[in-house]
Amino acid sequence: MSFKMITRRDLLRNSLVGLVACSAPKFALATQADSSRSVAGGKLKLADSELIALSDGHLQLPASFVLPDSISEAERDAFLAKHGITTPFNPPLNVTLWQADDRLVLFDTGSGAHFMPTAGQLLQDFEQFGIDPYDVTDVIFTHAHPDHLWGLLDDFDDLAFPNASYYMNAKEWDYWRDKNTLGNTPEARQSFVVGAQNRLSVLEAQINLFNYGDEVIPGIEAVNTSGHTPGHTSFSIQRGNESVMIIGDALTHPIISFEKAGWPSGSDQDREQGLKTRLALLDRLATDKTMLLGYHLPYPGLGRVERSNNTYRFVEV
Repeated sequence: MSFKMITRRDLLRNSLVGLVACSAPKFALATQADSSRSVAGGKLKLADSELIALSDGHLQLPASFVLPDSISEAERDAFLAKHGITTPFNPPLNVTLWQADDRLVLFDTGSGAHFMPTAGQLLQDFEQFGIDPYDVTDVIFTHAHPDHLWGLLDDFDDLAFPNASYYMNAKEWDYWRDKNTLGNTPEARQSFVVGAQNRLSVLEAQINLFNYGDEVIPGIEAVNTSGHTPGHTSFSIQRGNESVMIIGDALTHPIISFEKAGWPSGSDQDREQGLKTRLALLDRLATDKTMLLGYHLPYPGLGRVERSNNTYRFVEV
């Protein structure tokens, strides 16, 4: 009699329930069990492909992480009161899957178990949507902040998406891997650097690096939205005559990032560049009438940009 050694990866895989039956077509989606979020609300048909917005939970951020310190307290408080915005901020975490042909592409990997207790729910959402993490063929990173990268590893410190190829902007990769980055980072955010360096070291031998303007994989173009981090990248997905842009953290609040696009963001590493990027991106999205999917916009993060009285407005779809 022979016995199969059960690995820790097998234990994790076997713990997922509600996966697609073997006889079903690859990547078929199950009905989501959580009635608080509509499956239809998290899916967007794009020609012959489909976008699926999953949730990794939400963050808890102080006002200083979102609002600039360059505006007066009176101006800030008046704006927040006008729109009924309360602090601290609790932005959602919308992780995007793109299903096309024989590829299942994941944009960012969520927070994992070691960032915030309100985050790190991505694998549970995979289960609720009936998607097997082993079916992910490609993982493309917008940037390497904890809520976008730390879910790279599962609870056993193995790759959470073991069959995938991995892609990151070369400038972003070089910044986080640079031995001088930790010492040049404010103490409050040094854990971001340590966490990124530990996780990216796992990908050293298999990372695929790209530059702005490159076609990362067929149908996905890398768009320069630097400023939030040195190599922050958005992705334009073109399918037939239809397109959508995955914007990561280029726009992070459904009111502030649009109506007050000229305010520096407290979360941008280069606030001046982040402001320029934000204004250019809003102009492009409004002019081209391109759909966007934002990582921190109200779930599922899908919407369009409209110009309104010399400013911008986010319109959910």
